[in-house]
This record gives sequence, C-alpha cells and structure tokens, in this order.
Amino acid sequence: MSEADWTQAEDPADFAGDPDGMERLWTPHRMVYIRGEGKPEDPGDAQQCPFCAAPARSDEDALIVHRGRSAFVILNLFPYNSGHLLVCPYRHVADYTELTDEEVAEVAALTRTAMRVVRDVSAPAGFNLGMNQGDIAGAGIAAHLHQHVVPRWKGDANFLPIIARTKALPILLATTREQFAAAWPSGAGEEG
Repeated sequence: MSEADWTQAEDPADFAGDPDGMERLWTPHRMVYIRGEGKPEDPGDAQQCPFCAAPARSDEDALIVHRGRSAFVILNLFPYNSGHLLVCPYRHVADYTELTDEEVAEVAALTRTAMRVVRDVSAPAGFNLGMNQGDIAGAGIAAHLHQHVVPRWKGDANFLPIIARTKALPILLATTREQFAAAWPSGAGEEG
C-alpha cells in the first residue's frame, strides 16, 4: 500500500445517507493501538516487553535511531506528533528511581542529543519531554521506563486529535527514522 493510500481523505457525498459536510481521514493503522495489540499481557515479563525486544531486531525494523551503552533511542510506534522519540534504558525497569547513575546520565544525554537532531532535521518550535510513571499516569508500557521527546510546531494541535481522536502524521515512521539516524552525530549523547 502506498503512502497516498494511508493519507487519503474521502468526500462524504460518496457514501450512503445524508452528507454531513465532514471529510473523513481514515487511519486504520491506529486500530492496532486501540486494540492493545502487541502490548504485554504480563507487564512485568521482560520477554513480552516491546522495549526489551527492540534491541534484538535491526534498527530499521525496530525503528531504533541510536544505540548507546545503557540506553537507546527509538521512534514511538504510536506517536503524538511526527518525530516522537523515546529514550529507553536497555534494562527492564519501571521507575526512574531504579535507574543506575550511568543510566540516568545516558538517558539525559541521549534526550539532549535527540532534541538537537530533531531540531536539525525537522525545525520544531519546541518540545514536550516527560516520563509517565505508572498506568495511572498514562504510561502505555508502564513496566519499562521511557522518556518521551515530542517535537512541537505552532498549530500542530488542531481539531483532529481533540474531536476525531486522530493525528495526521505527514511523514512515514521509516523515513523519519532514516533521517534522524543519518543526522545523529557519531558518539554523541552517550555518557562517558
């Protein structure tokens, strides 16, 4: 399926019933997230954790942008915005207080480098950074800590996410990963 097939808006007059003046932006790929497919049945089981499984796969397949010594940078499979990165320790830990000093330093350094790379490639106006600690705080995978790096542009928050619970992403994840990986400075963002 081509990129155009995923981003096609359809005229409501082409459907049965009374046209309502709304255009539909179909995002069938979001059903995987809505259904919770790929989410661990047992959150504490590292064997089921997508963040533990990702480093064993190729960078392209796992959407890994950079591998450090104790942490790595990966694109969010269900991004809030284009270029939404996650900085994850390799170790399967749930809470920030469980990180070693080395992991804390590298997660911080990789976050800073991620911001620089995204600025160079995509020129966002700002960022949201954060860690959702626990299910109640909104963590999709609460058992494996991950730092969100979300680029923001003026006007990127429009009616789609609020009314339609849909986010329009203008670039494919594979293309984003390729651009960020190519722009990542050699040896940057790693502690030590």
